[in-house]
Amino acid sequence: METISGYLNGFFALMNDRFWSLVDKPFDSSSRLFWLYIVSGALIAFFVYRLSARTAKDTPSSFLGFLFPRKVWQTKSAWLDLRYFVVNHFLGKLLYISLAGGTMILAYGWVTGGDSLLEVVKASEMPDGGDVIISILYMFVVVALVDLTAYSIHYLQHRVPILWEFHKVHHSPEVMHPISNFREHPFDNVAYTIGVGLVTGLIVGGVNTTLGYLPNMPVLLGAPLMSFLFNLGGYHLRHSHIWLRWPGRWSMVFPSPAHHHVHHSCHPDHLDKNFAFIFPLWDVLFKTYHMPDDDRDVKFGIHGAAEDEYTSIWRLYTIPFRNIYRKLKAGKPLTIAETPREDDKAGIADTINS
Repeated sequence: METISGYLNGFFALMNDRFWSLVDKPFDSSSRLFWLYIVSGALIAFFVYRLSARTAKDTPSSFLGFLFPRKVWQTKSAWLDLRYFVVNHFLGKLLYISLAGGTMILAYGWVTGGDSLLEVVKASEMPDGGDVIISILYMFVVVALVDLTAYSIHYLQHRVPILWEFHKVHHSPEVMHPISNFREHPFDNVAYTIGVGLVTGLIVGGVNTTLGYLPNMPVLLGAPLMSFLFNLGGYHLRHSHIWLRWPGRWSMVFPSPAHHHVHHSCHPDHLDKNFAFIFPLWDVLFKTYHMPDDDRDVKFGIHGAAEDEYTSIWRLYTIPFRNIYRKLKAGKPLTIAETPREDDKAGIADTINS
């Protein structure tokens, strides 16, 4: 009985911790729901609203109507995102948060011959003088290589059928709002956390071995500078109905909400495009970049998915396993393919043209 009581106490303590971490998100600068990021997104949305009011006749008469349109919030998909976000915060994240830290520590120890990453991080200090340049360069190298790693994993999630089944969950919203960002299957995140954790550990270990110390990344309001600026620059509009692209070739350099809207679009021209998270240059370099002039062809959702798919929290968790089982039973390959979804592309083209 004492063992059972101990497990229950531990479980309730864990749930209590998850509850307060959820409540604390708007006040935590490391959270993407930090109040300043939300305010900055709203301010950028207001700029788009004012610009739209001058050029488009169908712009809502009020900013609140523009920000929270009925065509989004009257759908079941939008409210499913909110419910899933809460449930997954308590359940799914526990799996990949621990994997990320463990993988990074193991990779760092392998590079340095067994040193403790935690001890090195504790001993690191803010740089002075010329060391600031080293810290800034270190920040850019780490962020760029981690983003390249995330790009590569994201690409594989679209090209490998077994990974795509889990990644489909993130592409399943029929409308987009900021919480749609968190509609991700836990096993989908495992791929990111292991890959990014591994590469980060290798980079940090290599830098520490080469320099003899670990530079501290510049921070702002307690968050890494690059992460802070990325989230401040309209991050919440990436998963929203608000179309915003930077003019000319600037969209190839800096991430815009439109860049990610195209990635979520099921139009044939948009499938398997714009995988980068921070630097669109990866898409340009590997020829996966696509940026239309407007959003007339952007339609969110999964190409070929039935309307009764992905309609509940249970389905979001279980449909990937069901689909993988069906593919295995039918003898379909689950390894990487050159054209894994050509049939889907053809199907969507027929739907759009009809």
